[in-house]
Amino acid sequence: MTAQVLNGNAIAAGIRRRIAGRVQEREAAGLRPPGLAVLLVGDDPASEIYVRLKRKDCQEVGFKSDVRHLSANTPEERLVDMVRALNDDATIDGILVQLPLPPQIDPLAVIEHVSPDKDVDGVHPTNMGRLALRAPRLRPCTSLAVMTLIEHTGVAVRGLHAAVVGASNHVGRPMGLELLLVGCTVTTVHRFSRDTAAHVAEADIVVSATGKGGLVGADWVKPGAIVIDVGIVAQADGKLKGDVRFDEVRERAGWITPVPGGVGPVTRATMLENALRSADSRDGLAEAP
Repeated sequence: MTAQVLNGNAIAAGIRRRIAGRVQEREAAGLRPPGLAVLLVGDDPASEIYVRLKRKDCQEVGFKSDVRHLSANTPEERLVDMVRALNDDATIDGILVQLPLPPQIDPLAVIEHVSPDKDVDGVHPTNMGRLALRAPRLRPCTSLAVMTLIEHTGVAVRGLHAAVVGASNHVGRPMGLELLLVGCTVTTVHRFSRDTAAHVAEADIVVSATGKGGLVGADWVKPGAIVIDVGIVAQADGKLKGDVRFDEVRERAGWITPVPGGVGPVTRATMLENALRSADSRDGLAEAP
């Protein structure tokens, strides 16, 4: 068996085309383009690349892009003040605080100040809580991107066993909640789990989000399983590596995502979808996020 590769770049391009069409419809109705603000603090190379790609995505779909690059010694109070000002800016529909942040800034303290209806990353406590209560509005964009990739397999997932490797606030925890929403039986394994490989090997769907390059090998994967690799690690030669040993697991899985070109592009497109939904809601065209 050789797994079918889920092409995240192609899927994301389709999402962006739909968003661009919706932006054109808004403009034809006399409405402004959606606005996305990105706050980058410091000089993390991976974050700078990611923010540059987000700016390019905004240009492609016709969004207003407001990227603010702050020095690494920026105090938390200044970043919070900037978030508050963007909350009040009627031209901005989505606010993203790019992580990681320097050590003097508490990420949760900043995220809590983002208005929940502009939280395009979907990780504000209000949005996470609504997801847990099965009443989501703006949903965590990485876990939602994974669900989009799973939908593209065409596999009926209700009742399947899903294993999530990693329990981070940004991916692992909301991922388990998303899978519960579609009727999966969910196991979350983490650094304190016993016999992690045995748990994962029983799963029909494997989502790995640890950032530990090459963690998941073929012996962890059930034949025919859907394997989604969220992890990403920069190697010494500058190349990117995922949690999953792609070449090895591809010979055992039914579906698999590559790194790069899998979850990342779809996550960025999902963030644009969240911003569009926020704009439509603000203009009375959709349910409030």
